[in-house]
Amino acid sequence: MARILNLVENIASTYDTHRIIILGKGPSVDEIEEKVFENSLIIALNDAEWITDPDITIFHESWVGKSISLAGNRSKLYLTSTDFQPTSGIVERLPYEPLGNDTSDLMMSRFYDKKSLEIEEIMLLTALKVARLVADQKNVTHQAYLVGLDFTPGSGYSKKIKSGLDPKLDPSRSAGIEMQRHFLNNALYMLKDSNLDISHVGHQEMSALTPSGLNSLFGLKPLAGEVETSEVQNVVITAEITTNHFGDRNRLESLILKSSQAGADFVKFQIRDVDSFYSKEQLIAPYASPFGTTFGEYRHALELDKEDFAFIDELCAQVGIGWFLSVLDQVSFEKVQELKPAMIKLPSTISEHTGYLKHVSETYNGPLVLSTGMTDKSYEDWILRTFKSQEKLYLLHANSAYPTPEQDCNIGVIRRYSEIAQKHPHIIPGWSSHDPGWMGSALAVAAGAGMVEKHVKLGNTEWAHFDAVALDLTTSDFEEYVVAIRRAQSIVGSSTKRVTKSEHHKYWVSN
Repeated sequence: MARILNLVENIASTYDTHRIIILGKGPSVDEIEEKVFENSLIIALNDAEWITDPDITIFHESWVGKSISLAGNRSKLYLTSTDFQPTSGIVERLPYEPLGNDTSDLMMSRFYDKKSLEIEEIMLLTALKVARLVADQKNVTHQAYLVGLDFTPGSGYSKKIKSGLDPKLDPSRSAGIEMQRHFLNNALYMLKDSNLDISHVGHQEMSALTPSGLNSLFGLKPLAGEVETSEVQNVVITAEITTNHFGDRNRLESLILKSSQAGADFVKFQIRDVDSFYSKEQLIAPYASPFGTTFGEYRHALELDKEDFAFIDELCAQVGIGWFLSVLDQVSFEKVQELKPAMIKLPSTISEHTGYLKHVSETYNGPLVLSTGMTDKSYEDWILRTFKSQEKLYLLHANSAYPTPEQDCNIGVIRRYSEIAQKHPHIIPGWSSHDPGWMGSALAVAAGAGMVEKHVKLGNTEWAHFDAVALDLTTSDFEEYVVAIRRAQSIVGSSTKRVTKSEHHKYWVSN
């Protein structure tokens, strides 16, 4: 470790700026002027040195060494777990740590530890750790730009990558690329008080700068003719936690962190005023649970209080994930206003509480999510007449069977909601998934869904809400679900028919 520190310090000392670029090879890098890379310490992942001369290159697969050799061995220092022998530059061999279903926490623990350095399967974490070493050695805050890290494997690579040695992009490899985005959120949380100020550059929702914005920041004009417009709809993915926190702060924290790590955009909870929502007879009825001996004790134990929501708000802000609530009654609705969730949901279970629903429609004009399980077209018509002033109305088709049989998913309803959205622009179609796996949700994206939500839980417990359909966050199931949705989003792409950069070979008519 001491030798690596010295090598990194020597390289960093040649720069008079406090600027670091962590370089991937996603296609967005082609939109960036070469001058942006000047006078910046560059940490390249895999064979990104085809793009520009890096200072430090990190990799763990043998094919990368071959590609780097073809590029001309342009890096000063190679950190690798392979037996790579460059014609120039220094090599430091580090242990490789693969990512397993139950090793992500250990990986993040290593990331936080400054006393060791490993090549992680999520190599972005290794690059960030090296960047932190540089900033700590100089004892001054450094600006780190994440460039060419698009996390969208289906979109290909930079045009500057010429070796063609990349392995076939199978689902496993694709998932690994996309997961880097999810672990980045956790890394940002851990680095919030560090000497690194990190900005993602790209076209993602999380991006602080577009490539043209980075060019402008350096006083450069964007490259003419390099940017392809896209209408790819960003699908909002919600991890539906409901009451699977069991009122326990530690479970609550784990559910949020793991949902964020898996790539969800939002986590969602429930709130209801127990004493008014249920009758006295219901509340005093005997009920066997770990939380008490009556139904009322059980329900009270599952409710979050004001301090819990303050904790949720702070934690979600730190890890970069949004949160909102299903609000089941008017008493809770009035309390929720001061909590300021990103959105409010009116779930299918209260579709007959029309007095309360109408009150919400008249007094709340923020983003609203409304699901339509256990209802028919008459409820849909009532919604269109009633909810007209909301900033956004996510209209989620749902079937309230747990699990929903395939033949009852009726994803075609979402296609109808898409048609409705053409006449009512504030409406965004969606799917509240109670079916097993990801297939129904991927098809929902193809039908026009702008939001999908999926129940999640923490381990297999006797008291997990919607246990039959909830994905266990202690496994990779929800991560795989998110990856499938992002792939579906990428494959659906744009509705504008045009010639893409990947197309070639056309027989022209001779004159």
